[in-house]
Amino acid sequence: MDINSSRYVAAGRVNLLAIVILSRGQCGLSTCTTRYLVAMATADLLFIVTDVILRRISYYYFPISFLNITPVCSVINVLCHAATDCSVWFTIVFSFDEFVAICCQKLKTKYCTKKTAAVVLATTCILLCIKNVPFYFPFKPAEIMNNVPWGCVIKPIYFTEPGWVGFDWLDTVLTPLIPFVLILLLNALTVRHILVASRVRKGLRGQNKWENDSDPEMESRKKSVILLFTISSNFIFLWLLYVIYFLTCNITVIYLEDNTHPFYIYGQVGMMLQVLSCCTNTFIYGVTQSKFREQVKNAVKYPVTSAIQLINKLNH
Repeated sequence: MDINSSRYVAAGRVNLLAIVILSRGQCGLSTCTTRYLVAMATADLLFIVTDVILRRISYYYFPISFLNITPVCSVINVLCHAATDCSVWFTIVFSFDEFVAICCQKLKTKYCTKKTAAVVLATTCILLCIKNVPFYFPFKPAEIMNNVPWGCVIKPIYFTEPGWVGFDWLDTVLTPLIPFVLILLLNALTVRHILVASRVRKGLRGQNKWENDSDPEMESRKKSVILLFTISSNFIFLWLLYVIYFLTCNITVIYLEDNTHPFYIYGQVGMMLQVLSCCTNTFIYGVTQSKFREQVKNAVKYPVTSAIQLINKLNH
C-alpha cells in the first residue's frame, strides 16, 4: 500500500473514531449540531471507503477481483460521487444551521431541532443519490474475458454528447460551485450579524458597570463561529484549485494528456486537495473543540486503563 493510500485509510479510522465520540453527545455541542457533524464524518468515511479502498486500492493491488467487473465498478463510481456530494452538501446544511442559530433567533427554535436535522440530512442524501445515478452509464468494459466485462473505461461520447457535457457541467455547478457561493454568502451574513450584535452587547454592558466582564453567551457563540468558519475555510481552500482547473479546461477547451505539463500537474494537485477535503473535518474538531480532544484522550486511554484494572483484579 502506497503512502497516500495509507494516509487516507488512517483518516478513515480517525473519522470512525469521530463518529463514535460525537454520537455519545458529550462534546458540549447541541444535539442538532452533533447530528450534522456525525453526518459529515459519516460521509467522509464513506468517501474513503468507496473512492480510496474500493476503487483505488482494489484497482492497483487486486486488479482481478469482482470489484473490477464493469457493473460493479460502475456502481462504485456512483457511490463515490454520491459520497463526495454528501460530504460537500452536509457542510452546506451545517453552515446554514449555524447561520440560523446565530442570526435568526425567531427561526432558531423551530429549525434547529433534532427532527429538522434528521429530515434535512435524509432529504439531502436521497436527492444526491438520485442525482448521481447517471454516473453508472458512461462506462464501457476495458476488455471481455470469458464473457465477463472487466474494467471501467469512459465512453468517448461522454466528452462530446451535449447531454453528457451538460450533465458534467450540472455536476460541477452543484458540487462545488453553488456550495462555494452559499458558504461565502452565509459566512458574510454571519460575520455582519456578529459584528452588529457585538457592538450592541458591548454598549449595553458598558452601561451596566456592575456586571462581570465575562460574557458567557458571547463565549459560547465564539466557539460555534470558530468551528463554522474553520470548516468553511477548509472547504473553500481545498476545493479552490479544482474549481479553477475545471473552469479553465472547459472555458478554454484545454485537455492535456502530457503528465509533465505544468497545467496537468496543477490539475492533479487540485484533485488531490479535493479528495483531501473529505478527510479533514475530524482534525478540525480536534483543533477547535477542547471537549472533543478530551473525549479522544479518554478513548485512547481506555484500553490501557482497562488492562491495568484487569491486571489488578487478577493479582488480588
